[in-house]
Amino acid sequence: MKLTFFGAARAVTGSCHCVECGGRKYLIDCGLQQGRDEKDNSVLDFHPGMIDSVIVTHAHIDHSGRLPLLVKRGFAGPIYCTRLTAKLLGIMLLDSAHIQESDANWENQKGKRAGKPPVEPLYTIQDAQATLDLLIPVEYGQRIPLNDDVELEFVDAGHLLGSAEAQLWLTEAGVTRKIVFSGDLGNTDQPIIRDPQPIEGSADFVVTESTYGDRFHGKMAPYKEELAQIIDETLGQGGNVIIPAFAVGRTQELLYFIREIKQEGLVKSVPNFEVVVDSPLAREATEIFAGDLTGYLDEEAIAAVQKGNLFQFPNLTLTQTVEESKALNADGRARVILSASGMCDAGRIRHHLKHNLWRRECTVVFVGYQAEGSLGRRLLEGARTVKLFGEEIWVQARITRVEGLSSHADQAGLLKWMDSFSAQRPRQVFVVHGDKDVTVAYADLLKEKGFAAHAPDYEEVYDLLADRMLAPGIPPAIKEVHSSSPAGSPAYRRLEEAGQQLLAVIRHNKGGSNKDLGKFADQIRALIQKWDR
Repeated sequence: MKLTFFGAARAVTGSCHCVECGGRKYLIDCGLQQGRDEKDNSVLDFHPGMIDSVIVTHAHIDHSGRLPLLVKRGFAGPIYCTRLTAKLLGIMLLDSAHIQESDANWENQKGKRAGKPPVEPLYTIQDAQATLDLLIPVEYGQRIPLNDDVELEFVDAGHLLGSAEAQLWLTEAGVTRKIVFSGDLGNTDQPIIRDPQPIEGSADFVVTESTYGDRFHGKMAPYKEELAQIIDETLGQGGNVIIPAFAVGRTQELLYFIREIKQEGLVKSVPNFEVVVDSPLAREATEIFAGDLTGYLDEEAIAAVQKGNLFQFPNLTLTQTVEESKALNADGRARVILSASGMCDAGRIRHHLKHNLWRRECTVVFVGYQAEGSLGRRLLEGARTVKLFGEEIWVQARITRVEGLSSHADQAGLLKWMDSFSAQRPRQVFVVHGDKDVTVAYADLLKEKGFAAHAPDYEEVYDLLADRMLAPGIPPAIKEVHSSSPAGSPAYRRLEEAGQQLLAVIRHNKGGSNKDLGKFADQIRALIQKWDR
């Protein structure tokens, strides 16, 4: 019975953990690495065909974005998630695949002129569709057997519509261990979705996120008023308000706020101001948010849905075509533009930044987490120029952030969730999904609170029966030095993947007999002597 950390270990993105029990392997999330965490998303640290099942905590790409790659490389088992996560994955994975194909086409256009070999997309729309065919929706509170040795139950994590904490009961050699994966825990008192739910009963092991494990959110009360003031001032001076927002979750939350801002008349300069959601993905997600949400909403949101006006208000436009998007920067009218991606590293938001960053009368409002290395983080940290589409753009617009608009729990929220385990403390708490310094700081804080806790390294292996580390992981600095090479030819990428699989097999055989390990080493040396030329 083992737990291995393949992603989001002393890093924020790329969540991926593997539980082994009864000879079977279960993957908890399989996300894309993003921003500073990104090394090479094409490299999986395990053979996909060796994974029996996947459990997805929620639809955000840093938790789900490599599922189509997993399927492309040979995984064909069930993928468990909540009903609304399944619906959101239906649009998010197809959108991600479209981006992968577009990026590959763009690289090949440039590469062909430079005489470079063609590159393949990380995965295709066909791969994403094949992934969706494997989804098995499960409702909150429904305890289901994955086989004779493992049971699963989802609990509302309050982070995104359908987001979940995953509880697993593992039985091996007559011993049962309960392990809880927090997924991403939500902030309290958010509109639309409910607060994170505590885990009932004790747990032997807990894997908890720590995105904001070293800080507290600002005061929550005035965020709507603060956003209204920014809109009022910017539109009053003829500028655009540009809001980079994740298409799923954050965009719908902002629409909820803006509806209330309009109803309460908080913007005086242009009371009937125009709001544009410029993201086809956000448009589709908004339709899901307006569908059957029984069992997923808080009481206030349910009341708004019953009135039919959760995200509806005058002068709201949801664009679809590229032509509609381009027109927003051509007619000279001041408006509020919500566009993806939330960290400004892809999508239509980059075009809006190109056309508005150099204008003093405009404002760019960040309303969510910005990972280190992302364009959003650089702008918040005061970058005076940025490069967009090969052009250097002078940053003259006002760059600001509305505090409190976070879908992640802060340190107080994380500790409150951990209180569920105070009566009978877990054998070990693993702190993941945070910047490397934050994971360590939050683990230290948990130790001060009386928990056995640590921040695991990449590829660390833990024995859940013996309650001890089986194999140390790779610290962040070493991981960066030994990170995979940039994508080369398709044949080279297959060779590189085979090398990663060989490493996984080597680690899997740790503890074998000296005779077998010696024979294995001799075979590898023979290969090295043959090809090291």
